[in-house]
Amino acid sequence: MKKEIVVLSLGGSIIIPDEIDLVFLRKFRQLILQNLRNYAKIIIVAGGGKVCRKYQQAAKKLTTISQADLDWIGIAATKLNSELIRTLFAPQAFSSIVDQPRKKIKTPKKIIVGSGSLPGSSSDLDAVLLAENFGAKTVINLSNISYVYTKDPRKYQDAKPIKKISWQEFKKVIGTKYKPGMNVPFDPVAAKRAEKKGIKVIIAKGTNLNNFSNLLKEKPFQGTVIG
Repeated sequence: MKKEIVVLSLGGSIIIPDEIDLVFLRKFRQLILQNLRNYAKIIIVAGGGKVCRKYQQAAKKLTTISQADLDWIGIAATKLNSELIRTLFAPQAFSSIVDQPRKKIKTPKKIIVGSGSLPGSSSDLDAVLLAENFGAKTVINLSNISYVYTKDPRKYQDAKPIKKISWQEFKKVIGTKYKPGMNVPFDPVAAKRAEKKGIKVIIAKGTNLNNFSNLLKEKPFQGTVIG
C-alpha cells in the first residue's frame, strides 16, 4: 500500500512560547523520527507565533505600516523558526526551507520544512499549498488549543469544544477576513483554499505529544476535524 504524505502546520507559539522550548523540540524531533518510516514524507511548516506578533506590534508603534509590510515581518519570523526546525532533522531533511510552496521539488529526503511565502495570509496557507503540491490529503495544525471552540474559551466560560465541523460552519466561527498576526485556529484564506481542494484539516494541541502520536498512528485522538 502506498504510504501517505502528511503536512504539519506547527504553531510558532509552541516553538517559542516565551523562550525557545528545548524540551518540547527534543520530544517533537524524537516523535517525528519514530514515525517517519510510516510516511512517504512529513512536511512541516513553522509559524511565526509570538515572535512575529512582537515585531509587528513594535513596528505599528514606531511607524505607520502597511498590511503587506506587517506580513513581510511575519514571513521573516516564520523563516527563522523554520530554519531552526530544519536543523533538528538534518540529515533526514531537505537541504533548505521551502518558501515557494507551489514549486515542484524532487528529493529522496523524507522531511521537508516550509515557511511563510507571500503577504495576504498566514503560514497556514503555505501548509495547504504544500499539501496540494505534494498530493497530501491532510494538514495537521498543531496549535496551543485542543479543539476549535464555539466561542473564545479565554473569554467565555460557556464555550464548547467542537470535534467535527464543516468548512462552511468553521468560517462562521473564524470569519472571512484575514489580518496580519491574527490569532485564529486556521486562517480564513487557508480555510477557503483547503475547502476548495478537498483537504482535511485537523486542529490539535501541539504540546500534547501523546495525542499527536495517536494522530500520526491513526488512533483515537483529541482535536477538531474540519472538512
